[in-house]
Amino acid sequence: MTGLLRLGVNIDHVATIRNARGGDHPCPLRAAHAAAAAGADGITAHLREDRRHMTDADILRLVAEISLPLNLEMAATAEMLGIALATKPHAACIVPERRAERTTEGGLDAAGTLAGLKPIVSRLADAGIRVSLFIAPEVRQIEAAAALGAPVVELHTGPYAHAGEAGDSRAELQRLLDAARHATACGLEVHAGHGLTYANVGPVAAIAELAELNIGHFLIGEAVFRGLDAAIHEMRARMSAARLGAAS
Repeated sequence: MTGLLRLGVNIDHVATIRNARGGDHPCPLRAAHAAAAAGADGITAHLREDRRHMTDADILRLVAEISLPLNLEMAATAEMLGIALATKPHAACIVPERRAERTTEGGLDAAGTLAGLKPIVSRLADAGIRVSLFIAPEVRQIEAAAALGAPVVELHTGPYAHAGEAGDSRAELQRLLDAARHATACGLEVHAGHGLTYANVGPVAAIAELAELNIGHFLIGEAVFRGLDAAIHEMRARMSAARLGAAS
């Protein structure tokens, strides 16, 4: 099923830079428009409990003013459910969240929290919001997502991205490949993301079952040196080369 691989651009860290000094510069909305102009297929933004980067006002403006689908990353809480239902993003990706973490450190334990997730997934779906679950590449988590009725899973690529030894990297890549195949067999659309860079995106992009990669921190960091347009074009080129290579 090798085909087009979409790129979602996470703009959280544009807001991180803005919030370091207050004010309204740099503007996440402007970054979203720039990403769209550079060929991104979607925009991802994580509204955290502590509002450390994106704010409620940012989400409102993104929903109202961008042409691309917005993927709202959110914790499975009553507050975030209420915000998602009020703003109606295209998609909502449910992620684990701990106040002390610098970034999302692991996948959602969908298998261990089925009862709590079920009404949240159902209410989002009833509102026409496409639900995804950010999970580790594990069979039990994939099957829990299918049982919950979530149409999409996003596989956590952090362990692959941060594997130090070549053997460890190959083992983590195999986990992603096996998980993507199993999720597809379960009828789920499969996305992936976390820690992906120019150097490591190729083997992940070559996984035929993947429909979308979501990449943020690396692209925003690279944009400091090259500009966001150039950073996105380079990432797309590497993704496309890997996908074409896998198909040949």
